[in-house]
Amino acid sequence: MTNVAAANTSSGATDALLPRPNGRSRSRGARNRRLREALLAYAFLLPAFLVVGLFGLFPLIFAAYQSTLRGINRVVGTFDGLGNYVRAVDVFTYVLGFWGAVILVWLTLRGIARGRAAAAAAGEPFFRWSVPGVALGAMLLFALAWLIRLLPLLLGIPDQMRGANNTPENFRRLLLAALSDPGVVQMMLGVLATAALGIGGAVLVQRQLDRRGQRGNYMAPFVGGTAMLGLAVLLLVLTWNELVKQIAEANVANAGLDLASQIVMISAGFVLLALSWWLWDSASHRSANASTFMRLGAAAVLMVAGWLLIAELPRAIGAGDPVWWYGLLATFYYSAGTIPPQLIVALVLAVLLFQDIKGRTFFRMVYFLPYIAPFVGTAAVFKIIFSSRPEAPINAILGFFGLPAQLWLNEPRGIFNLMTPGLDLPVWAAGPSLALVVIMIFGVWTFFGFNTVVFLAGLGNIPRELYEAAAIDGAGRWPQFRHITLPLLSPTIYFLTLYSVIGTFKAFNHIYVLRNGAALGTTDTASVVIFQAFNRDTRIGYASALAILLLLVIIILTVVNNRVASKRVHYG
Repeated sequence: MTNVAAANTSSGATDALLPRPNGRSRSRGARNRRLREALLAYAFLLPAFLVVGLFGLFPLIFAAYQSTLRGINRVVGTFDGLGNYVRAVDVFTYVLGFWGAVILVWLTLRGIARGRAAAAAAGEPFFRWSVPGVALGAMLLFALAWLIRLLPLLLGIPDQMRGANNTPENFRRLLLAALSDPGVVQMMLGVLATAALGIGGAVLVQRQLDRRGQRGNYMAPFVGGTAMLGLAVLLLVLTWNELVKQIAEANVANAGLDLASQIVMISAGFVLLALSWWLWDSASHRSANASTFMRLGAAAVLMVAGWLLIAELPRAIGAGDPVWWYGLLATFYYSAGTIPPQLIVALVLAVLLFQDIKGRTFFRMVYFLPYIAPFVGTAAVFKIIFSSRPEAPINAILGFFGLPAQLWLNEPRGIFNLMTPGLDLPVWAAGPSLALVVIMIFGVWTFFGFNTVVFLAGLGNIPRELYEAAAIDGAGRWPQFRHITLPLLSPTIYFLTLYSVIGTFKAFNHIYVLRNGAALGTTDTASVVIFQAFNRDTRIGYASALAILLLLVIIILTVVNNRVASKRVHYG
């Protein structure tokens, strides 16, 4: 016992002589550990960021840059601002430009407001992050300006390396000249300066907060807000310059130009429609019947007023490129004619195949085969089946029942015109052409198997105890499907709807294979129109502008779908 006590005394004396870490050293150690962890995380994310940036963000930036150039068969064309957009959608260019800038400003203010609210809830400072955040946002803008300034110089190198000039030495000289261009160098210096200011400021702010035991980082709203404000200013400048140019050209030609009335009326119409939707949506949250009816009545009035103001829309559409508008119309027809049938058929088949029946694995494989089969090959088979020849398979079946043969993929008339031969309907009311209907059938046949498999996965996640409890309570198959299956499948339905909308608006392969010249372009969806502008007409800048417009349409539809489905999706 004496030896043990002596040992303990000796150990205590030794520990007393060793330096103990104070609070500051412990804080510094924790901060260094967090820094190492953050650097390690960013090191792992860097390859993915480079891949996404190279194959995702860069093509988008390049397309946006290319859409401001004009010229035939020229990658580096003449700068034309928003001229390509005016050729495509005319007055809609100014509507989209103005409201696009307004939306960017609104997103900036909303992000800052949300960040400030989060910081206030946590009891942490918010605007202290403004300086590094604004600096890093300016860095993104300088990087974008550097890329736009460098792109034409790099794209012009191949034209300078023809013939005897095609040597490695000449390429290195031209590349060095492009990188050392004064404008390029200035933009790169701006990138480096703002990056140093942003990173240095962020480190200083984080150290100050670490001393107080605060770890919140609220730099993202300022970074994104600065970048979006810069893009908003750029969009407003381009829109204003294009508007001034159009007015000047109209004055020279002594032609009237009622752009202002069209822009104001169309914009006001869309604003009223948005307000009517907000009132209609908020009416369901009112407890008093009087308040609900008042909101519904106001929504109806605003909706009618909005449609009256958008009466300028047909005239504005007629001033744009008719090929592009018809392509969008065909795309909407194709989307509306394929998404509901394939989802309904897939849901019915998934419910049937989810039952305990023999051979369900075989049927699942058979229904999935059209999706994995090559689109070009199956489209070629469909082209034979729906041939306009009287002895073609479908026409032979019609002949067996005494029905006349149809032109199918060669028929440009709308289906409603075919149903009412004596009535000549306008293009927008004639419906999709019979040729496009055949392509819709192919789309449904191809993708319903994929949707069936996804629905089967969603059905597998629904607990069987719910069905057993419902059966004990006396619920039949239909009440179980309506009150259990559909609500719990709503996330799957939402995903497939969103996936299908995006997919139908980008569909190209099978549509291009099935299209015929005899259909007079009625099967040319937006993606086909873009390809024709690029490949056949070699109008690279115009094709890029159409691609950006299609992207905007997809984004708007995605946002609307998300807003509509967000309150109707049940996650458990």
